Amino acid sequence: MMRRIFMCATAAATLALATACNPGDDGTDAAAPAPTVTTAAPPSAAPASTAPPTTPPSSSAATSATAPPTTPSAAASEPSSSPAKPEPLKVGAKGTEVRALQQRLTELGYWNGKADGVFGSVTQQAVYALQKAAGLSRDGVVGPKTSKALDKGVRPSAKSDDGYVIEISKKRQLLMLVKDGTVQQVFNTSTGSYEHYESEGATHIAATPSGKFSVSRQIDGWRNAPLGMLWRPKYFNGGIAVHGANSVPPYPASHGCARLSIAATNYLWTHDKIPLKTKVWVY
Repeated sequence: MMRRIFMCATAAATLALATACNPGDDGTDAAAPAPTVTTAAPPSAAPASTAPPTTPPSSSAATSATAPPTTPSAAASEPSSSPAKPEPLKVGAKGTEVRALQQRLTELGYWNGKADGVFGSVTQQAVYALQKAAGLSRDGVVGPKTSKALDKGVRPSAKSDDGYVIEISKKRQLLMLVKDGTVQQVFNTSTGSYEHYESEGATHIAATPSGKFSVSRQIDGWRNAPLGMLWRPKYFNGGIAVHGANSVPPYPASHGCARLSIAATNYLWTHDKIPLKTKVWVY
């Protein structure tokens, strides 16, 4: 009897121990999520592992931090470079620079009409005159040398010292209105070329004689002369006159007269700058 009781007690104990280790609903399954949590930990650590990528940006930031010194140094070098040269002013140019040029020419006595900011043939004639007075190449373009002459205020000098005289300088190819030795206005002119030409069966030399004369007659309009068309001529030595022409180059090109631009001639007539009996000195 005692042996049967002992065997039953032993069996009961064994059953209780086996139940505690058996994979049941409350043991292993409850503990199963733990490995999942542990395994999921690396992803949470992943941000730490992704932290290194934040390091490269810091290196690029360092790069961008070092980049600025390059830019300032480049910018700093710009002022040291020589400034761009201004573009020469010539026929066709427009704007405030042209207007300033025209105003300066007028100040110095080089007639160029109204300062309208447009570089046309009238302004070109005035530039020719300035270049002649300054002894420069006569190209009608305002480059560095011509600009310097403007800044210096280069003006031609007169030979006469008394009264009102029209002076024509063949050497400089300038016509000047002079009063009591002071040059009031200056014009580009083109006198005799001293070349041979044929007229009425004879050979002549295209000369503008030197000397002192006076205006003896005038025609208010076109004169169809044997040697060409003359606009509003003012004769001072036989058939030689101061007159307007469509072509007034910066060098001697006429048959003997003193050519002026049409615009300049109209100005002289409108303001009665060369009335009859005006003295004319050619030299």
